[in-house]
Amino acid sequence: MKNIYTLSHICIYPVKSLGGMALPAAKVEQRGLQHDRRWLLIDKDNRFLTQRENPRMALIQVALEKENLLFVHKNYPQEIFKLPFQLVENKEINVTIWEDTCKANPVSQEADEWFSEALGVDCRLVKMAEDEKRLVDQDYAFKGEIVSFADGYPFLIIGQSSLDDLNSRLEYPVEMRRFRPNFVFEGGLPYEEETWKRFSIGSVDFLGVKPCARCVLTTVNPEKGEIDSKEPLRTLASYRKSGNKILFGQNVLPVTLGEVKIGDSLIIKEITI
Repeated sequence: MKNIYTLSHICIYPVKSLGGMALPAAKVEQRGLQHDRRWLLIDKDNRFLTQRENPRMALIQVALEKENLLFVHKNYPQEIFKLPFQLVENKEINVTIWEDTCKANPVSQEADEWFSEALGVDCRLVKMAEDEKRLVDQDYAFKGEIVSFADGYPFLIIGQSSLDDLNSRLEYPVEMRRFRPNFVFEGGLPYEEETWKRFSIGSVDFLGVKPCARCVLTTVNPEKGEIDSKEPLRTLASYRKSGNKILFGQNVLPVTLGEVKIGDSLIIKEITI
């Protein structure tokens, strides 16, 4: 009897390293889900900011309107910042994310001031230029795939059973949002998603390319915006280490485009032996 897999959660993170938002359905685009990590906060040197160095970024939450994103700081819920999708001007600068240099459009002085005050650090908000082609790691690419401001790949998928297994080993369970996946599914065995080479969600086909290496970002408590323990990374390191990397989840590339929705079936077409 074949295992049954069902898509149970879809999430996007419009501004890299800020809070995410769950959706009932989402469009699959070449560089990731629509609106996922298309915006980025940068420092005075135009280098990207993340929760690794600024865990308070976890306190800024986002919601989606028809033509806008709405941002609110958990500690100041009355102060909402509205960000239109459409840029006012198309000035272009170069920004650095890891080893990549990308073209981006500054959003506005108003946005810069709001996020700088909310985070207590001077920063600017930019949006990825429409014609930017940031390539995924060519060691794992198939057809020159591109990615947004995500760390390295357009999509990340994790099985609920994988988190359940991890939580069974922890003194204090953690939520899936610490791992920032785009897709969560029900069914199957813990960590088996890391063996998937070809699979579909609904009518959309995907390639699993490599397990995701995890970092200190998973230790940020999203409710507090701070690192309050070494977990869950310490426990993961005790049984999920490969070489010098700690693995949890599978990085994914799109084969076809379309729409996915909660309740879609996942069909496994090929696994890595």
